[in-house]
Amino acid sequence: MPVINFSYSDLCGLLGWELPKAVLRERLPMIGADLKSAEDGSDEMSFEFFPDRPDLYSVEGIARALRAFMDREPGLRSYAVGSSDVELRVDPSVASIRPHIWSSLIEGADVDDLLIRSMMDLQEKLHVTLGRNRKKVAIGLHDFSAVSPPFTYKAVRPDEVSFVPLQGDSEMDLAQILAKHEKGRAYAHVLEGKDRYPVIIDSSGEVLSFPPVINGVRTTVTESTKSIFVDCTGTDLNAVVSAVNIVTTALAERGGKIRTVKVSRPEGVVKAPDLDPRTVDLDVDYVNRWIGTRLSAPEMSKCLMRMGHGATVTDNGIRVLVPAYRADVLHPVDLAEDVAVGHGFERFGHSLPGRSTFGTEDEVIGFSARLKPVFMGLGYMEVATLSLSSAAEQYDALGLERDRAAVTIVNPVTEDHEVLRASLLPSLLSILRKNKHRELPQRVFEVGEVVHGTMNRALASGISIHPKASFTEAKSDVQSVMQAIGLQCDVAAASHGAFIRGRCAQVLSGGARVGVFGEVSPATLSAFGLGYPAAAFELDIETLLGLRSR
Repeated sequence: MPVINFSYSDLCGLLGWELPKAVLRERLPMIGADLKSAEDGSDEMSFEFFPDRPDLYSVEGIARALRAFMDREPGLRSYAVGSSDVELRVDPSVASIRPHIWSSLIEGADVDDLLIRSMMDLQEKLHVTLGRNRKKVAIGLHDFSAVSPPFTYKAVRPDEVSFVPLQGDSEMDLAQILAKHEKGRAYAHVLEGKDRYPVIIDSSGEVLSFPPVINGVRTTVTESTKSIFVDCTGTDLNAVVSAVNIVTTALAERGGKIRTVKVSRPEGVVKAPDLDPRTVDLDVDYVNRWIGTRLSAPEMSKCLMRMGHGATVTDNGIRVLVPAYRADVLHPVDLAEDVAVGHGFERFGHSLPGRSTFGTEDEVIGFSARLKPVFMGLGYMEVATLSLSSAAEQYDALGLERDRAAVTIVNPVTEDHEVLRASLLPSLLSILRKNKHRELPQRVFEVGEVVHGTMNRALASGISIHPKASFTEAKSDVQSVMQAIGLQCDVAAASHGAFIRGRCAQVLSGGARVGVFGEVSPATLSAFGLGYPAAAFELDIETLLGLRSR
């Protein structure tokens, strides 16, 4: 979850009163946060916020939420939006590359070091969460006085445009930025496979931004900046609009005056930003059923106003005005959750269950727990790794064909977390790779779940790496495990991409195949950057448990 660092004195300045730290430590988590650091003797504070509230990823958003939650300024926070003659033209060439752009202009904000640091932090938090590491959303803030509208958002050839990027000291074209600049290398994958790249330029051809990679140094926001131009590009229009609304209103909390930008798109002209609240009609009985309360419509209305919504009691329930910066409200159930938060979790009380029930230990978990001391007795150290992995490690590095039935993440945060693992061996090999600087021998094991098709499966895997690791060592360890759990063990020749041909065997018991072991192949070792022989095994816990139960 995103960790937001801010100054306590800055927060109090934005609140308009001094909120005691003890109260802040108690009340802020009730909105949806986890205290990380808030020492009495320090001005610096850190809270970890739930990922469903991107509007709280800045001290400005936190102050706005607290003013409503503490009943100082309950209800909908409205922002005056004026017009400007600034135009942003969208060229059709970006349609197949990064089609959506949204914008705003903020004049007269009190730009100081605190604001600059807050906005930089807010941008990065939104990039990682709402923006899916800039694939979905990328935001740019610019010193408006350094450029001349109208602006144009278009796609160009990699060598067609040159500018000095942030943290750079010389002009570079787009291809050079992707190849040589730190940010270019970090986000080059977002534009992989494209023959043209998006840029935002002004009327004189000056580059404001090369989204989603980096802005130009010419428009750097400094303490002398008087007006800030906000751009946001992406592949999802709703996410792009939400990001601009969050950033724009955060700047308005610093005293900025919001001005619209005329966005001229191929499908028509619109004015951005649009901060009009959304209207949702909420049924009182529906909310009470969801959260287990008996609140009346007026009581529920007050709860919603404490969460920053506009709320009016009607004949049929409550008419809710949802702020434009609340990107998390997608369904009436989200408002039911806000009613619960606004009501106060401490007021729900507690009661003993109506029935006495007794739990029993899950057989697989219990058997797994009894297996672990066996591995430890053989000299293996237990590790716990993530269930998410990469297809390259799960299949390519093990010399296996990729499984089309593998469970794949649609929008992975990184390429390392794109599939649910089907084997524990890649995770163990990754552990060894990260510990190459440690002395040998190293022996690690893990007992955990993998996913085959749509079914979870419990496995136990171990690996030993040192100069003399061999097939015989793996066989000996497997036989010791089988003997310890009271099962007969037979072995038969087998073939597996991760093991050396002729030095791999399957484990059999009672006619059933329960696992595989052998010497890890040089190709697999090389894929994980390992330079010593390794012996490994993988056993199916549920099959072993079934055999023991016969």
